[in-house]
Amino acid sequence: MALRFAQRAQAGVLSGRQQAPAPVVRVPCANPATRRNVSQMAASGALSLSSRVHQAPVVRCSAAAVQADQQQHRTAEGLQAPHGDKLVNLMVAASERQAVIDSCTKTIECSDRNACDVELLCVGGFSPLEGFMNQAEYDSVVLNMRMTNGLLFGLPIVLDTSSEDVQPGDKVLLNYQGTAIAAVTIDSKWTPNKPLECLKCYGTSSLEHPAVQMVAMERGKYYMGGSVQGLELPSRVFPCASPAEVRATLPANADVLAFQCRNPIHRAHYELFTRALDAPNVQEGAVCLVHPTCGPTQDDDIPGVVRYRTYEVLKAEAANPRLRWAYLPYSMHMAGPREAIQHMIIRKNYGCTHFIIGRDMAGCKSTISGEDFYGAYDAQNLAGDMAGELGMQTVPSLNIAYTEEKGYVTADVAKAENLTPLSLSGTKFRQMLRGGGDIPEWFAFKSVVEVLRAAVKEEEEANN
Repeated sequence: MALRFAQRAQAGVLSGRQQAPAPVVRVPCANPATRRNVSQMAASGALSLSSRVHQAPVVRCSAAAVQADQQQHRTAEGLQAPHGDKLVNLMVAASERQAVIDSCTKTIECSDRNACDVELLCVGGFSPLEGFMNQAEYDSVVLNMRMTNGLLFGLPIVLDTSSEDVQPGDKVLLNYQGTAIAAVTIDSKWTPNKPLECLKCYGTSSLEHPAVQMVAMERGKYYMGGSVQGLELPSRVFPCASPAEVRATLPANADVLAFQCRNPIHRAHYELFTRALDAPNVQEGAVCLVHPTCGPTQDDDIPGVVRYRTYEVLKAEAANPRLRWAYLPYSMHMAGPREAIQHMIIRKNYGCTHFIIGRDMAGCKSTISGEDFYGAYDAQNLAGDMAGELGMQTVPSLNIAYTEEKGYVTADVAKAENLTPLSLSGTKFRQMLRGGGDIPEWFAFKSVVEVLRAAVKEEEEANN
Protein backbone atom coordinates (compact mmCIF):
# COMPACT_ATOMS: atom_id res chain seq x y z
CA MET A 1 0.00 0.00 0.00
CA ALA A 2 2.83 2.40 0.88
CA LEU A 3 4.52 1.80 -2.47
CA ARG A 4 1.33 2.42 -4.43
CA PHE A 5 0.63 5.53 -2.33
CA ALA A 6 4.08 6.87 -3.15
CA GLN A 7 3.58 6.11 -6.83
CA ARG A 8 0.30 7.99 -6.81
CA ALA A 9 1.94 10.98 -5.13
CA GLN A 10 4.71 11.01 -7.73
CA ALA A 11 2.14 10.85 -10.52
CA GLY A 12 0.31 13.90 -9.25
CA VAL A 13 -2.77 12.07 -7.97
CA LEU A 14 -1.86 12.93 -4.36
CA SER A 15 -0.30 16.08 -2.99
CA GLY A 16 0.96 16.01 0.58
CA ARG A 17 -1.60 14.38 2.82
CA GLN A 18 -4.61 15.47 0.75
CA GLN A 19 -5.83 14.19 -2.58
CA ALA A 20 -5.70 17.19 -4.86
CA PRO A 21 -4.83 18.26 -8.39
CA ALA A 22 -1.13 18.39 -9.23
CA PRO A 23 0.54 21.82 -9.55
CA VAL A 24 -0.48 23.52 -12.76
CA VAL A 25 0.71 26.30 -15.02
CA ARG A 26 -2.01 28.81 -15.79
CA VAL A 27 -2.06 30.56 -19.13
CA PRO A 28 -4.50 33.29 -20.20
CA CYS A 29 -5.98 31.72 -23.30
CA ALA A 30 -6.29 28.50 -25.27
CA ASN A 31 -5.30 29.46 -28.77
CA PRO A 32 -3.05 27.18 -30.85
CA ALA A 33 0.04 29.33 -30.33
CA THR A 34 -0.37 29.09 -26.57
CA ARG A 35 -0.81 25.33 -26.75
CA ARG A 36 2.38 25.04 -28.82
CA ASN A 37 4.32 27.14 -26.31
CA VAL A 38 3.06 25.03 -23.42
CA SER A 39 3.99 21.84 -25.26
CA GLN A 40 7.49 23.21 -25.94
CA MET A 41 7.87 24.14 -22.27
CA ALA A 42 6.91 20.64 -21.20
CA ALA A 43 9.27 19.03 -23.71
CA SER A 44 12.17 21.25 -22.62
CA GLY A 45 11.64 20.56 -18.95
CA ALA A 46 10.49 24.09 -18.12
CA LEU A 47 7.46 22.53 -16.46
CA SER A 48 8.01 20.53 -13.31
CA LEU A 49 7.43 16.78 -13.34
CA SER A 50 4.29 17.13 -11.26
CA SER A 51 2.96 19.71 -13.72
CA ARG A 52 3.41 17.31 -16.60
CA VAL A 53 1.77 14.31 -14.98
CA HIS A 54 -1.99 13.75 -15.00
CA GLN A 55 -2.79 17.40 -15.53
CA ALA A 56 -1.48 19.35 -18.48
CA PRO A 57 -1.16 23.15 -18.07
CA VAL A 58 -4.55 24.57 -17.23
CA VAL A 59 -6.52 27.29 -18.97
CA ARG A 60 -9.02 29.02 -16.70
CA CYS A 61 -12.03 30.64 -18.37
CA SER A 62 -15.19 32.14 -16.93
CA ALA A 63 -18.55 30.55 -17.79
CA ALA A 64 -19.43 33.59 -19.90
CA ALA A 65 -16.14 33.34 -21.78
CA VAL A 66 -16.69 29.64 -22.42
CA GLN A 67 -20.20 30.29 -23.76
CA ALA A 68 -18.86 33.00 -26.06
CA ASP A 69 -16.09 30.67 -27.20
CA GLN A 70 -18.64 27.92 -27.91
CA GLN A 71 -20.64 30.25 -30.12
CA GLN A 72 -17.50 31.16 -32.05
CA HIS A 73 -16.55 27.51 -32.52
CA ARG A 74 -19.74 26.10 -33.94
CA THR A 75 -20.00 24.54 -37.34
CA ALA A 76 -21.98 26.02 -40.20
CA GLU A 77 -24.87 23.82 -39.00
CA GLY A 78 -24.78 25.47 -35.57
CA LEU A 79 -23.26 22.46 -33.80
CA GLN A 80 -20.23 22.10 -31.55
CA ALA A 81 -16.99 22.12 -33.53
CA PRO A 82 -15.09 18.81 -33.26
CA HIS A 83 -11.79 18.52 -31.43
CA GLY A 84 -9.08 20.10 -33.53
CA ASP A 85 -11.86 21.57 -35.73
CA LYS A 86 -11.91 18.49 -37.97
CA LEU A 87 -14.35 15.58 -37.83
CA VAL A 88 -12.44 12.64 -39.27
CA ASN A 89 -13.98 9.93 -41.45
CA LEU A 90 -11.50 7.20 -42.38
CA MET A 91 -13.95 4.81 -44.07
CA VAL A 92 -13.01 4.05 -47.68
CA ALA A 93 -15.60 3.81 -50.45
CA ALA A 94 -17.12 0.36 -50.99
CA SER A 95 -15.62 0.26 -54.47
CA GLU A 96 -12.10 0.64 -53.01
CA ARG A 97 -12.28 -1.93 -50.20
CA GLN A 98 -10.98 -4.94 -52.09
CA ALA A 99 -8.04 -3.00 -53.48
CA VAL A 100 -7.09 -1.91 -49.96
CA ILE A 101 -7.38 -5.50 -48.68
CA ASP A 102 -5.24 -6.79 -51.56
CA SER A 103 -2.55 -4.22 -50.80
CA CYS A 104 -1.99 -5.56 -47.27
CA THR A 105 1.05 -7.74 -46.64
CA LYS A 106 0.39 -8.81 -43.04
CA THR A 107 -2.68 -9.62 -40.92
CA ILE A 108 -3.47 -9.03 -37.23
CA GLU A 109 -6.51 -10.27 -35.30
CA CYS A 110 -7.96 -7.50 -33.16
CA SER A 111 -8.98 -7.92 -29.55
CA ASP A 112 -12.29 -6.47 -28.35
CA ARG A 113 -10.42 -3.41 -27.09
CA ASN A 114 -8.52 -3.01 -30.38
CA ALA A 115 -11.79 -3.18 -32.31
CA CYS A 116 -13.30 -0.38 -30.22
CA ASP A 117 -10.28 1.84 -30.90
CA VAL A 118 -10.39 1.05 -34.62
CA GLU A 119 -14.08 1.93 -34.83
CA LEU A 120 -13.70 5.24 -32.99
CA LEU A 121 -10.73 6.15 -35.19
CA CYS A 122 -12.65 5.33 -38.37
CA VAL A 123 -15.85 7.22 -37.52
CA GLY A 124 -14.14 10.25 -35.99
CA GLY A 125 -14.78 9.63 -32.30
CA PHE A 126 -11.06 10.19 -31.72
CA SER A 127 -10.83 13.19 -34.05
CA PRO A 128 -8.47 14.67 -35.07
CA LEU A 129 -6.51 11.39 -35.08
CA GLU A 130 -6.24 9.74 -38.49
CA GLY A 131 -4.62 6.59 -37.21
CA PHE A 132 -2.87 5.00 -34.28
CA MET A 133 -0.38 7.28 -32.54
CA ASN A 134 3.28 6.96 -33.49
CA GLN A 135 5.97 6.92 -30.82
CA ALA A 136 6.37 10.70 -30.69
CA GLU A 137 2.62 11.27 -30.23
CA TYR A 138 2.44 8.45 -27.70
CA ASP A 139 5.30 9.88 -25.63
CA SER A 140 3.76 13.35 -25.71
CA VAL A 141 0.32 12.18 -24.60
CA VAL A 142 1.73 9.91 -21.88
CA LEU A 143 3.97 12.62 -20.41
CA ASN A 144 1.99 15.80 -21.08
CA MET A 145 -1.60 14.75 -21.83
CA ARG A 146 -1.15 16.60 -25.12
CA MET A 147 -0.35 15.74 -28.70
CA THR A 148 2.88 17.05 -30.20
CA ASN A 149 0.97 20.06 -31.59
CA GLY A 150 -0.19 20.95 -28.07
CA LEU A 151 -3.76 19.70 -28.48
CA LEU A 152 -5.21 18.02 -25.39
CA PHE A 153 -5.64 14.24 -25.49
CA GLY A 154 -6.36 12.18 -22.39
CA LEU A 155 -4.94 8.73 -23.15
CA PRO A 156 -2.74 7.27 -25.91
CA ILE A 157 -4.36 5.34 -28.78
CA VAL A 158 -2.00 2.61 -29.99
CA LEU A 159 -2.05 -0.77 -31.73
CA ASP A 160 -0.26 -3.52 -29.81
CA THR A 161 1.36 -6.72 -31.04
CA SER A 162 3.85 -9.36 -29.98
CA SER A 163 4.75 -10.17 -33.58
CA GLU A 164 8.39 -9.79 -34.59
CA ASP A 165 7.44 -9.90 -38.28
CA VAL A 166 5.45 -6.66 -38.58
CA GLN A 167 7.75 -3.72 -39.27
CA PRO A 168 7.43 -0.04 -40.26
CA GLY A 169 6.47 0.13 -43.92
CA ASP A 170 4.17 -2.89 -43.72
CA LYS A 171 0.49 -2.52 -44.52
CA VAL A 172 -1.47 -4.63 -42.06
CA LEU A 173 -5.00 -5.93 -42.43
CA LEU A 174 -6.94 -5.78 -39.16
CA ASN A 175 -9.48 -8.59 -38.72
CA TYR A 176 -12.10 -8.85 -36.00
CA GLN A 177 -14.31 -11.90 -35.55
CA GLY A 178 -13.92 -12.93 -39.18
CA THR A 179 -14.36 -9.46 -40.70
CA ALA A 180 -11.69 -7.22 -42.24
CA ILE A 181 -12.40 -3.96 -40.43
CA ALA A 182 -9.43 -1.77 -41.37
CA ALA A 183 -5.94 -1.51 -42.81
CA VAL A 184 -3.10 0.30 -41.08
CA THR A 185 0.16 1.43 -42.71
CA ILE A 186 2.78 1.03 -39.99
CA ASP A 187 5.13 3.99 -39.63
CA SER A 188 6.38 3.41 -36.09
CA LYS A 189 7.08 0.39 -33.87
CA TRP A 190 8.63 0.47 -30.44
CA THR A 191 8.92 -1.26 -27.09
CA PRO A 192 6.96 0.94 -24.67
CA ASN A 193 7.90 1.65 -21.10
CA LYS A 194 4.68 0.21 -19.74
CA PRO A 195 5.27 0.98 -16.05
CA LEU A 196 5.91 4.62 -16.95
CA GLU A 197 2.82 4.73 -19.17
CA CYS A 198 0.67 3.38 -16.35
CA LEU A 199 2.18 5.66 -13.74
CA LYS A 200 1.50 8.75 -15.85
CA CYS A 201 -1.90 7.78 -17.26
CA TYR A 202 -3.43 5.90 -14.34
CA GLY A 203 -1.52 7.40 -11.43
CA THR A 204 -0.08 4.02 -10.45
CA SER A 205 1.91 1.13 -11.87
CA SER A 206 0.39 -1.35 -9.43
CA LEU A 207 -1.27 -4.43 -10.87
CA GLU A 208 -4.07 -3.80 -8.40
CA HIS A 209 -5.42 -1.28 -10.96
CA PRO A 210 -7.51 -3.01 -13.68
CA ALA A 211 -6.03 -0.93 -16.52
CA VAL A 212 -2.49 -1.67 -15.37
CA GLN A 213 -3.40 -5.34 -15.55
CA MET A 214 -4.71 -4.76 -19.08
CA VAL A 215 -1.55 -2.98 -20.24
CA ALA A 216 0.79 -5.47 -18.58
CA MET A 217 -1.05 -8.73 -19.21
CA GLU A 218 -3.29 -8.25 -22.26
CA ARG A 219 -1.35 -5.94 -24.56
CA GLY A 220 1.49 -7.22 -26.68
CA LYS A 221 5.21 -6.52 -26.32
CA TYR A 222 5.29 -3.77 -28.97
CA TYR A 223 3.19 -0.73 -29.82
CA MET A 224 2.69 0.45 -33.40
CA GLY A 225 1.44 3.64 -35.00
CA GLY A 226 0.24 4.42 -38.50
CA SER A 227 -2.53 5.75 -40.69
CA VAL A 228 -5.80 3.81 -40.84
CA GLN A 229 -8.23 3.06 -43.66
CA GLY A 230 -11.63 1.85 -42.51
CA LEU A 231 -13.13 -1.10 -44.38
CA GLU A 232 -16.17 -2.27 -42.39
CA LEU A 233 -17.35 -1.41 -38.90
CA PRO A 234 -17.47 -4.25 -36.37
CA SER A 235 -20.79 -6.06 -36.19
CA ARG A 236 -22.38 -5.48 -32.79
CA VAL A 237 -25.63 -6.43 -31.08
CA PHE A 238 -25.95 -2.80 -30.02
CA PRO A 239 -25.83 -0.28 -32.91
CA CYS A 240 -23.28 2.48 -32.39
CA ALA A 241 -24.19 5.69 -34.23
CA SER A 242 -21.22 7.61 -35.59
CA PRO A 243 -20.49 11.22 -34.58
CA ALA A 244 -21.93 12.40 -37.89
CA GLU A 245 -25.10 10.37 -37.33
CA VAL A 246 -25.55 11.66 -33.78
CA ARG A 247 -24.91 15.24 -34.87
CA ALA A 248 -27.70 14.92 -37.44
CA THR A 249 -30.18 14.42 -34.56
CA LEU A 250 -29.09 17.48 -32.54
CA PRO A 251 -30.77 20.89 -32.59
CA ALA A 252 -28.78 23.78 -34.02
CA ASN A 253 -27.40 26.49 -31.73
CA ALA A 254 -28.49 24.63 -28.60
CA ASP A 255 -26.62 23.29 -25.62
CA VAL A 256 -26.07 19.53 -25.74
CA LEU A 257 -25.24 17.77 -22.48
CA ALA A 258 -23.46 14.42 -22.47
CA PHE A 259 -24.22 11.77 -19.85
CA GLN A 260 -21.65 8.99 -19.70
CA CYS A 261 -22.34 5.74 -17.88
CA ARG A 262 -21.31 2.10 -17.99
CA ASN A 263 -24.06 0.56 -15.85
CA PRO A 264 -27.86 0.27 -16.10
CA ILE A 265 -29.64 3.55 -15.44
CA HIS A 266 -31.74 3.64 -12.30
CA ARG A 267 -34.06 6.34 -10.97
CA ALA A 268 -31.32 8.39 -9.31
CA HIS A 269 -29.27 8.49 -12.52
CA TYR A 270 -32.31 9.60 -14.49
CA GLU A 271 -32.97 12.37 -11.98
CA LEU A 272 -29.35 13.49 -12.30
CA PHE A 273 -29.22 13.96 -16.06
CA THR A 274 -32.75 15.34 -16.44
CA ARG A 275 -32.15 17.88 -13.65
CA ALA A 276 -28.84 18.80 -15.29
CA LEU A 277 -30.83 20.28 -18.18
CA ASP A 278 -31.87 23.03 -15.76
CA ALA A 279 -28.37 23.77 -14.45
CA PRO A 280 -27.42 27.48 -14.22
CA ASN A 281 -24.88 27.25 -17.05
CA VAL A 282 -27.26 25.44 -19.43
CA GLN A 283 -29.37 27.47 -21.82
CA GLU A 284 -33.09 26.96 -22.35
CA GLY A 285 -33.90 24.46 -25.08
CA ALA A 286 -30.96 22.18 -24.27
CA VAL A 287 -31.01 18.44 -24.87
CA CYS A 288 -29.08 15.61 -23.22
CA LEU A 289 -27.26 12.86 -25.10
CA VAL A 290 -27.40 9.71 -22.97
CA HIS A 291 -24.27 8.00 -24.30
CA PRO A 292 -23.35 4.80 -22.43
CA THR A 293 -20.18 2.89 -23.18
CA CYS A 294 -20.97 -0.64 -24.32
CA GLY A 295 -17.43 -1.89 -24.93
CA PRO A 296 -15.18 -3.77 -22.47
CA THR A 297 -15.18 -2.35 -18.95
CA GLN A 298 -14.33 -4.12 -15.67
CA ASP A 299 -14.65 -7.87 -15.39
CA ASP A 300 -17.46 -7.65 -12.83
CA ASP A 301 -19.56 -5.16 -14.83
CA ILE A 302 -22.82 -6.22 -16.45
CA PRO A 303 -22.23 -7.41 -20.06
CA GLY A 304 -22.65 -4.77 -22.76
CA VAL A 305 -25.53 -6.52 -24.50
CA VAL A 306 -27.53 -6.65 -21.25
CA ARG A 307 -26.82 -2.98 -20.55
CA TYR A 308 -27.95 -2.15 -24.07
CA ARG A 309 -31.29 -3.91 -23.49
CA THR A 310 -31.86 -1.93 -20.29
CA TYR A 311 -31.20 1.33 -22.10
CA GLU A 312 -33.57 0.46 -24.92
CA VAL A 313 -36.50 -0.33 -22.62
CA LEU A 314 -35.84 2.80 -20.58
CA LYS A 315 -35.69 4.93 -23.71
CA ALA A 316 -39.13 3.62 -24.70
CA GLU A 317 -40.55 4.03 -21.20
CA ALA A 318 -39.24 7.57 -20.69
CA ALA A 319 -40.14 8.85 -24.20
CA ASN A 320 -38.51 12.15 -23.22
CA PRO A 321 -38.16 14.56 -26.19
CA ARG A 322 -35.24 16.32 -24.48
CA LEU A 323 -33.15 13.15 -24.53
CA ARG A 324 -31.08 11.62 -27.31
CA TRP A 325 -29.77 8.06 -26.99
CA ALA A 326 -26.70 6.52 -28.60
CA TYR A 327 -24.13 3.86 -27.71
CA LEU A 328 -20.36 4.25 -27.62
CA PRO A 329 -17.97 1.42 -28.65
CA TYR A 330 -15.34 2.52 -26.15
CA SER A 331 -13.03 0.43 -24.00
CA MET A 332 -12.95 1.80 -20.45
CA HIS A 333 -9.59 2.25 -18.73
CA MET A 334 -10.97 3.32 -15.33
CA ALA A 335 -8.35 6.08 -15.47
CA GLY A 336 -10.17 8.62 -13.33
CA PRO A 337 -9.10 12.21 -14.17
CA ARG A 338 -7.37 11.34 -17.44
CA GLU A 339 -10.36 9.34 -18.63
CA ALA A 340 -12.68 12.25 -17.85
CA ILE A 341 -10.71 14.33 -20.37
CA GLN A 342 -10.84 11.49 -22.90
CA HIS A 343 -14.63 11.26 -22.52
CA MET A 344 -15.03 15.02 -22.92
CA ILE A 345 -13.03 14.99 -26.15
CA ILE A 346 -15.05 12.08 -27.52
CA ARG A 347 -18.38 13.72 -26.60
CA LYS A 348 -17.20 17.00 -28.14
CA ASN A 349 -16.73 15.09 -31.39
CA TYR A 350 -20.28 13.76 -31.04
CA GLY A 351 -21.55 17.35 -30.84
CA CYS A 352 -21.83 17.94 -27.09
CA THR A 353 -21.20 21.32 -25.47
CA HIS A 354 -21.51 20.24 -21.83
CA PHE A 355 -20.33 17.18 -19.91
CA ILE A 356 -22.15 15.88 -16.83
CA ILE A 357 -19.55 14.62 -14.40
CA GLY A 358 -20.16 12.84 -11.12
CA ARG A 359 -18.10 11.99 -8.09
CA ASP A 360 -15.21 9.62 -8.77
CA MET A 361 -15.93 9.41 -12.49
CA ALA A 362 -14.18 6.44 -14.15
CA GLY A 363 -12.67 5.61 -10.78
CA CYS A 364 -11.77 2.18 -9.52
CA LYS A 365 -10.59 0.38 -6.43
CA SER A 366 -7.65 -1.83 -5.65
CA THR A 367 -8.40 -5.44 -6.51
CA ILE A 368 -6.77 -6.40 -3.20
CA SER A 369 -7.46 -3.74 -0.56
CA GLY A 370 -10.55 -2.09 -2.04
CA GLU A 371 -8.91 1.32 -1.62
CA ASP A 372 -9.91 4.01 -4.13
CA PHE A 373 -7.20 4.97 -6.60
CA TYR A 374 -8.51 8.52 -7.03
CA GLY A 375 -10.02 11.19 -4.85
CA ALA A 376 -13.78 11.69 -5.13
CA TYR A 377 -13.40 14.99 -6.96
CA ASP A 378 -10.14 14.50 -8.87
CA ALA A 379 -11.94 13.91 -12.18
CA GLN A 380 -14.35 16.82 -11.63
CA ASN A 381 -11.48 19.17 -10.81
CA LEU A 382 -9.38 18.28 -13.83
CA ALA A 383 -12.41 18.39 -16.15
CA GLY A 384 -13.32 21.83 -14.83
CA ASP A 385 -9.76 23.05 -15.30
CA MET A 386 -9.65 21.87 -18.92
CA ALA A 387 -13.19 22.79 -19.96
CA GLY A 388 -12.25 26.24 -21.26
CA GLU A 389 -9.52 24.90 -23.49
CA LEU A 390 -11.84 22.23 -24.83
CA GLY A 391 -14.57 24.79 -25.54
CA MET A 392 -16.95 22.89 -23.28
CA GLN A 393 -18.58 23.32 -19.89
CA THR A 394 -18.94 20.83 -17.06
CA VAL A 395 -22.12 20.17 -15.10
CA PRO A 396 -21.24 18.50 -11.79
CA SER A 397 -23.78 15.88 -10.76
CA LEU A 398 -26.10 16.90 -7.96
CA ASN A 399 -26.06 14.98 -4.71
CA ILE A 400 -29.65 13.80 -4.53
CA ALA A 401 -31.61 11.58 -2.18
CA TYR A 402 -35.01 9.92 -2.20
CA THR A 403 -37.19 10.91 0.74
CA GLU A 404 -40.49 9.58 2.10
CA GLU A 405 -42.03 13.03 2.15
CA LYS A 406 -40.97 14.65 -1.13
CA GLY A 407 -39.44 11.96 -3.32
CA TYR A 408 -36.15 12.95 -4.93
CA VAL A 409 -34.60 16.17 -3.62
CA THR A 410 -31.06 17.44 -3.31
CA ALA A 411 -29.22 16.28 -0.21
CA ASP A 412 -28.99 19.80 1.20
CA VAL A 413 -32.79 20.18 0.97
CA ALA A 414 -33.29 16.82 2.65
CA LYS A 415 -31.03 17.89 5.50
CA ALA A 416 -32.44 21.42 5.84
CA GLU A 417 -36.04 20.17 5.96
CA ASN A 418 -35.22 17.14 8.12
CA LEU A 419 -36.73 14.78 5.55
CA THR A 420 -36.58 11.00 5.88
CA PRO A 421 -34.21 9.49 3.30
CA LEU A 422 -34.63 5.98 1.92
CA SER A 423 -31.75 3.95 0.55
CA LEU A 424 -31.03 0.58 -0.99
CA SER A 425 -27.47 -0.72 -1.20
CA GLY A 426 -26.11 -2.26 -4.36
CA THR A 427 -25.59 -5.56 -2.53
CA LYS A 428 -29.19 -5.62 -1.31
CA PHE A 429 -30.44 -4.72 -4.80
CA ARG A 430 -28.54 -7.65 -6.35
CA GLN A 431 -29.89 -10.01 -3.69
CA MET A 432 -33.46 -8.86 -4.40
CA LEU A 433 -32.84 -9.14 -8.13
CA ARG A 434 -31.78 -12.78 -7.85
CA GLY A 435 -34.23 -13.69 -5.12
CA GLY A 436 -37.31 -12.28 -6.79
CA GLY A 437 -38.03 -9.70 -4.10
CA ASP A 438 -40.06 -6.58 -4.86
CA ILE A 439 -37.68 -3.79 -5.83
CA PRO A 440 -39.13 -0.36 -5.06
CA GLU A 441 -39.87 1.71 -8.16
CA TRP A 442 -38.33 4.78 -6.55
CA PHE A 443 -35.00 2.94 -6.85
CA ALA A 444 -35.22 1.23 -10.26
CA PHE A 445 -37.43 1.35 -13.33
CA LYS A 446 -39.67 -1.70 -13.59
CA SER A 447 -38.73 -2.24 -17.25
CA VAL A 448 -35.02 -2.21 -16.39
CA VAL A 449 -35.52 -4.66 -13.54
CA GLU A 450 -37.33 -7.05 -15.88
CA VAL A 451 -34.40 -7.05 -18.31
CA LEU A 452 -31.88 -7.62 -15.52
CA ARG A 453 -33.92 -10.48 -14.06
CA ALA A 454 -34.16 -12.12 -17.47
CA ALA A 455 -30.37 -11.87 -17.79
CA VAL A 456 -29.90 -13.42 -14.35
CA LYS A 457 -32.19 -16.30 -15.34
CA GLU A 458 -30.26 -16.84 -18.60
CA GLU A 459 -26.99 -16.93 -16.65
CA GLU A 460 -28.33 -19.42 -14.12
CA GLU A 461 -29.69 -21.69 -16.84
CA ALA A 462 -26.38 -21.58 -18.70
CA ASN A 463 -24.49 -22.56 -15.55
CA ASN A 464 -26.78 -25.51 -14.75
